[in-house]
Amino acid sequence: MLATVSKNFFLYVSQNKGLNKAAKKWGLKFGASQVVAGVTIDSAIQTVKESNKKGLVCTLDHLGEFVSSRDEAIEATDYNVRTLEAIAREGVNSNLSVKMTQLGLDIDREFCVDNMRRILETAKRTNNFVRIDMEDYSHCQVTLDILWELREKYGFDNVGTVIQAYLHRTEKDMKELKGIPLRLVKGAYKESPEVAYQDKAQIDENYMAIIKEHLLSGSYTAVASHDHHIIAKVKKFVKENNIPNEQFEFQMLYGFRTDMQKSLVSEGYKMRVYIPFGDDWFGYFMRRLAERPQNVAFALKGFFSK
Repeated sequence: MLATVSKNFFLYVSQNKGLNKAAKKWGLKFGASQVVAGVTIDSAIQTVKESNKKGLVCTLDHLGEFVSSRDEAIEATDYNVRTLEAIAREGVNSNLSVKMTQLGLDIDREFCVDNMRRILETAKRTNNFVRIDMEDYSHCQVTLDILWELREKYGFDNVGTVIQAYLHRTEKDMKELKGIPLRLVKGAYKESPEVAYQDKAQIDENYMAIIKEHLLSGSYTAVASHDHHIIAKVKKFVKENNIPNEQFEFQMLYGFRTDMQKSLVSEGYKMRVYIPFGDDWFGYFMRRLAERPQNVAFALKGFFSK
């Protein structure tokens, strides 16, 4: 009961612009500091350093999406460039994830591509890799189109994307993306039955199917899941099919299932932690709360321990 009431409260706050603005002034409260690595590049790099010491590799994500002006998109691009430069300067083990709506995709496609090229040029110069996050269904095709343009027209081989198992189109997309480094996820956006499976069992089945397909094709595969059942199945599959550990990695969100993260590292698997940071932390935090009732209890525990 408490979890349900608390979850509804957090969702209400996240959807109310006035309360959202007020909540941001409180700082990283309600346990958000347990899942968001501060608001600056320096704080994010420090979190990466601490994670690297534990044997974890990382991906940094400067939070923010759906910008409405060119100035905002350029500012976000500059911030991502500076993040890559900081990763190189500090010698930490971390990639970068970006959302193209943060880089102006909804403003002008070519403008967004130019911003992506700046980021990828920096990544190439600093010997790093950039993952284009997949957003909602309306941005799926254009994301894949731009991915191909960046790789084939401009020759960037240091970029990949994310594929969501709950979409009906995923089976076709996977065949076309053979050889591309992919992060495979179940999918977290609310989509209609016309474009996405709604049944958990169907999503889980398709998720395992695309993981197996990408691994068997010899493609580098990032299995992004907190589901211990899925992780156990992947471990069994790679062993049975003699797939080397160098061909895949597990990924989880910063602050979640930390004991399992440590366990995977101790077993010799590559474990990458997705670390979000930045001023726009509130929306990310609220989405994590909305996903599972357990997350609300987790947040309340963090808040009352302050």
